[in-house]
Amino acid sequence: MSEEDPKASGAGAYWKENIRLLVTLMAIWFLVSFGAGILFRDFLDQFSIGGFPLGFWFAQQGSIYVFIVLIFYYAWKMRKIERHYDLDD
Repeated sequence: MSEEDPKASGAGAYWKENIRLLVTLMAIWFLVSFGAGILFRDFLDQFSIGGFPLGFWFAQQGSIYVFIVLIFYYAWKMRKIERHYDLDD
């Protein structure tokens, strides 16, 4: 019989949640920066924001704003995850 170490299973669950969060946020960043700025630019250029075509805006500024929001969300969510697994300072 093998007994599972609760600390090891907690660490595995922590890393699984951490990696899932990272992959999700990186996918969002990819879609916004590469997708909106390059792949879907022609479609998005039908719309404008601040007098500039939306695809151009995402390529120049929008992806940076989204990236900053993702950083703050990551920090908030990781603090929540660390508290859940009793790893906060």
